Amino acid sequence: MEGIRIEKVDRNLERLASERLDSLTKPRGSLGRLEEFAQRIVAITGEKMPPLFAKKAIFTFAGDHGVVDEGVSLFPKEVTVQMVRNFLDGGAGINVLARHAGAEIIVVDIGVDYDFDDVPRLIRRKVVRGTKNMRKEAAMTRQEAARTIQTGIELANQYADEGYRLFGTGDMGIGNTTPSSAIASVMTGASPADVTGKGTGISDDSLRHKIAVIEDAIAVNNPDPSDPVGVLAKVGGAEIGGIAGLILGAASRRIPVVIDGLISTAGAIIAYSIEPAVGDYMFAAHNSVEVGQGIMLRSMGLKPVLDMGLRLGEGTGAALAMSLIEAGLKIYREMATFDEAGVSKELS
Repeated sequence: MEGIRIEKVDRNLERLASERLDSLTKPRGSLGRLEEFAQRIVAITGEKMPPLFAKKAIFTFAGDHGVVDEGVSLFPKEVTVQMVRNFLDGGAGINVLARHAGAEIIVVDIGVDYDFDDVPRLIRRKVVRGTKNMRKEAAMTRQEAARTIQTGIELANQYADEGYRLFGTGDMGIGNTTPSSAIASVMTGASPADVTGKGTGISDDSLRHKIAVIEDAIAVNNPDPSDPVGVLAKVGGAEIGGIAGLILGAASRRIPVVIDGLISTAGAIIAYSIEPAVGDYMFAAHNSVEVGQGIMLRSMGLKPVLDMGLRLGEGTGAALAMSLIEAGLKIYREMATFDEAGVSKELS
């Protein structure tokens, strides 16, 4: 993608961070994954003593989906617009949890089939007015898919320039578990039945129908897993592309990015397929009950921070995980060493 250069992190920095963690007033490794988070932040930022995250942002990308016409969701597509307004009014789950984490919510219209002319605070980056019905044709043109990715990259650069140092990803789009499951199937080689869940809570019969829709979409469009932009265009969504671009942009600026659930992970696997080095910069927020997410995470070698039965999306899991990742960094920065505290070290 344009203007993107991503380097693998320096594993020597993880080793140096481990040495400092071992010098703190605790048994070695006793803070478990909090220590892992700190080591990764050191390596990602390239700083031996990274500053705390004074400015954090969760980007909730919104887009509509033509495949909703196939009856794959319990909710009508109008809910996308209604929930975008709810985000901006501060009344959604992501707003509550982002406030808890001290993160700002950035709501991005990248593909909603509606014009928000009267809505303040919304970031307007519309690439498409909803995707086409992927069961019948490609969801987007290749050019549109590439533009959604570039939009995410540009937002990452903009907010990096403004001093934000921790990003989270989120989504809003009625029907978007269907393209996300299609991406999971194509990119991992698993069958649609093995990666598709109930989304907002559809019945068993509706789940079988949803799987059939995904199978048909893949058959009609024949996406090539070696061409991630093509996969995004054929069976993806605008918000998924925006998330992919945000991840690529964050990695190019050495900013850690916390990915949320199924839809965010679909964006993550597109980004990872474009440039595998982004895997060094991603934290998987949680293990969603949507089965396709876990399959994609394992294919990228990512281990979730949390496992709490979440399936809301919006960036809610990312907000929760941010708090723990930051806790690991605070331990690394603020806990006394044995020498500083005058505490005897373990016997050799």
